[in-house]
Amino acid sequence: MTQKSKENQLAEVQFQFEECRLCELNVTRTQLVFGEGNPNSKVVFIGEGPGRDEDLQGKPFVGRSGQLLSEVIFEVFQWNRNHYYITNIVKCRPTIDRQMIKDRPPEKKEIEACHPILLKQLDIIKPKVIVTVGSSATKALLNTKEGITKLRGNWYDFHGSSLMPIFHPSYVLRNGGIRSPQYQQMKSDLELVKNFLEIEK
Repeated sequence: MTQKSKENQLAEVQFQFEECRLCELNVTRTQLVFGEGNPNSKVVFIGEGPGRDEDLQGKPFVGRSGQLLSEVIFEVFQWNRNHYYITNIVKCRPTIDRQMIKDRPPEKKEIEACHPILLKQLDIIKPKVIVTVGSSATKALLNTKEGITKLRGNWYDFHGSSLMPIFHPSYVLRNGGIRSPQYQQMKSDLELVKNFLEIEK
C-alpha cells in the first residue's frame, strides 16, 4: 500500500467525522483535531485529547507539552513529525463545564464516542508499536484502572500492535521538565520502543 493511498484513506475518515456530533464536545470545539504525521510509520503516539493550542491550530501536541514530547522523541529516535503519526483518544477539546478555559480528562462516554475513529486510524496505519502518552490514553486503551506509574515501561497488546505506555509530558513538566527523573523514565521507555523496532527489522 502506498503512502498516498493511506493518506487518502485517513483524509476520508477525517472528512467523514469533520462535523461529528457523537458527543457533547462538538458544542465547544473550534475544530476537530484528527491527527497528523506519517501514515506509513511503524509507531503511532496516542495522547489524551486536544488542549487550547491544539483546538486552535487543529494539530495534536503543539503546545508546551507537545514541544517536550517532540524533544524527547527526537532525542531518542532523531525523528521529527514527518517520521511518526500522532493523535489522541478524543478529537475535540474537553474542558471543565464546557467553558473552554480549563482542560480536563475526557469522560468515558466521550472516549467511547471517539473510539471508532481511533480504530479506523489504526486499521489504516497498522503500526507495529502504539505509544500511549499519559494515564488517560493508557487506561482507555488497556481498559484498566491501574495507574501510569505501574503501567509505564511495560509491553502490552492492543489491536494487533505492541503497546508501550509513557508519562504524559505535562506530568513531566510539573515535576521539573528535562532535569526530572520522570523525563529520564519517559526517555528510557522510548528507548525500549527503539530497541524493539531494531529487533523487528
